[in-house]
Amino acid sequence: MSKSIVIVGAGFAGVWSALGAARVLDVNGKSADVEVTLVSPRPELVIRPRLYEPSPHEMTAPLMPMLDAVGVKFLGAEVERIDTTARQVIARTVAGRNINLVYDRLLLTSGSILNRPPVPGLAEYAFASDQLPDAVELEEHLVGLRTLPDTPERNTVVVVGGGFTGLEVATELPEKLRRILGTDAAFRVVVVERADDIGPDLGPSPRPLIIEALKQMGIEFQVGSGVVAIDADGVQTANGQRIDAQTVIWTGGLVASGLTSQVSSQLDRLGRAEVTDDLRVIGTDHVFAAGDVARALTDDQGHYSLMSCQHAIIMGRFGGHNVAADLLGVPTLPYRQPFYATCLDLGEWGAVYTEGWDRQIVLTHDEGKERKRMINTQWIYPPAANRADALAAGDPLASF
Repeated sequence: MSKSIVIVGAGFAGVWSALGAARVLDVNGKSADVEVTLVSPRPELVIRPRLYEPSPHEMTAPLMPMLDAVGVKFLGAEVERIDTTARQVIARTVAGRNINLVYDRLLLTSGSILNRPPVPGLAEYAFASDQLPDAVELEEHLVGLRTLPDTPERNTVVVVGGGFTGLEVATELPEKLRRILGTDAAFRVVVVERADDIGPDLGPSPRPLIIEALKQMGIEFQVGSGVVAIDADGVQTANGQRIDAQTVIWTGGLVASGLTSQVSSQLDRLGRAEVTDDLRVIGTDHVFAAGDVARALTDDQGHYSLMSCQHAIIMGRFGGHNVAADLLGVPTLPYRQPFYATCLDLGEWGAVYTEGWDRQIVLTHDEGKERKRMINTQWIYPPAANRADALAAGDPLASF
């Protein structure tokens, strides 16, 4: 009787997990004995790091040719519940049919969602660029601004959050607004960050360059007081300031998929499951996790994975390798990813590329932008849809 591996989620971690699992089965001559099923609503990878760019509806990559090449089955469904005692995944297909998947090993790669705290007006009035529908809705709203009366409120955009995503969204806006409203439009972009520094999680090293870029593009930023209320006409900050704007974009960080609470009782403050070195969910013997749902140690210096495609891709390879290896009874591998880099897009100014957890600056301006283009258009896309290349891409010991 054949065995079954179920992978929940087709984001970066899920896609590369599927390749990692298929590779282990191929190497061990067990491809015909184990069925690998990738479960996600659509057979496409949303290139989430690019959703701040123009034309977000184009930021997807088809998965079926690659999955067919490596023998991974795809199920178009939304997972609603995981029963680790019965080893079942309960899902609803895109056609509305309920289905139960029995598994021998489970790999959770269901990703993360935008943190949406109970800020008054957030759900009703704020836009986002976190998921594909969010980004498309925002793009349509921005394009629609040209049909509204030319007022300061129409021409003002408030970006709530001055972290990585907020900065990339904000610095893309000047070019977008000129294209939509006209080259002579007097628009205003304001970034509101509740921390005392802009780019608080990016550290002090790139901050002078970030500030230089913002000032050069005329983007305002306010720190030390977050947004406490949003309405149809703008925002209110904690220090009592009112900013009138017909566009408010929320970039308030990420939290793990709620499915983590169904496989683990040991979650961090972001809702991520605590995992062992081989990415096994602590407290289970048959459930693994990778990507944004896992709090995983990346190196021997005490650094943990971040919610980024950089960590998700490599962690996915290890997760896929280990879930298949464990099922076959061959040794698993400890996940390690000591190399860490950050490439922050700063719009027309360029980009800042850093290496190391202390973020030492390596490339800036046009050179940084070229590195960002390489990352966004080549390095984070799935491999070619031929079996050899696809299986090679699942090797956890290969370079990024």
